[in-house]
Amino acid sequence: MSALYFKEIRSFLSSLMGYVIILVFLVTISLFLWVFPNDFNIFDYGYANLDGLFVIAPFVFIFLVPAITMRSFADEKKSGTIELLFTRPLTDMQLILAKFLASFTLVVIALLPTLLYYISVYLLSFPQGNIDSGSIWGSYIGLLFLGAAFTSIGIFTSSISDNQVTSFVIAGLLSAFLYLGFELIYSFELFGPVDLLIRSLGISAHYSSLSRGVIDTRDVVYFLSAIALFLFLTKFSLARRKW
Repeated sequence: MSALYFKEIRSFLSSLMGYVIILVFLVTISLFLWVFPNDFNIFDYGYANLDGLFVIAPFVFIFLVPAITMRSFADEKKSGTIELLFTRPLTDMQLILAKFLASFTLVVIALLPTLLYYISVYLLSFPQGNIDSGSIWGSYIGLLFLGAAFTSIGIFTSSISDNQVTSFVIAGLLSAFLYLGFELIYSFELFGPVDLLIRSLGISAHYSSLSRGVIDTRDVVYFLSAIALFLFLTKFSLARRKW
């Protein structure tokens, strides 16, 4: 399993596309935080915090994560190496976990340089260090859970298609719906007392809760359940080859 895990990481980082994807993520975030005049620009806002990062990052993740995961199984199917992969002395779930963990590691690698933003805001604050570090670290934990959830979605969509572009599009749409769809339905106030329940089914509500700096068990259980659900759906998708 570890061999496949490192193979997936090396395969991504050995391609120019891998670095382009990570660079686009970092440049997009940087432009909104430091260059473009907007409500999230740290200099324009005048306060030493990283709220803008944690508002913008999920929307960029909707494109970043599918770009990382789209080749996981789709490329194996298209190249015909999927059967060779299944001859390895690994169970289907071990194969899925290896690809999931490799893709999630790449998401973490893309996120690590943003720690420079934290250092910058820490140094720019007055007095120096006068920032809400607890909220920031809670938001980073929320981003990690969000990235893991989107990764599990991307792995699943890659398993149901042999076309990387199709996998990318489906993963992006599904991630966007799970992040924004339930919030949109909730905003219409159509279901009365059930509205809060509908909102709690979406990723955004639990991500926002973690971003407040308080690690609530309910939010952690939600994300772990969502990840497990899509990984088992991936297993079910791959099991169809035996039918």
